[in-house]
Amino acid sequence: MTKRTAPFSPEVRERAVRMVRDHEGEHGSQWSAIQSIAAKIGCSVETLRNWVRQSE
Repeated sequence: MTKRTAPFSPEVRERAVRMVRDHEGEHGSQWSAIQSIAAKIGCSVETLRNWVRQSE
């Protein structure tokens, strides 16, 4: 069995979470910020939402 590597490095995850937190005010809600940032970095909204939840 081969080991699967994460498609996003920890640095990318941390930056994405930071971007969500920094842009919540501009988007009106955390969910809206997550949708916008996920599209920009190329991950699913659920993936980014999970990263944000894990960092809380």
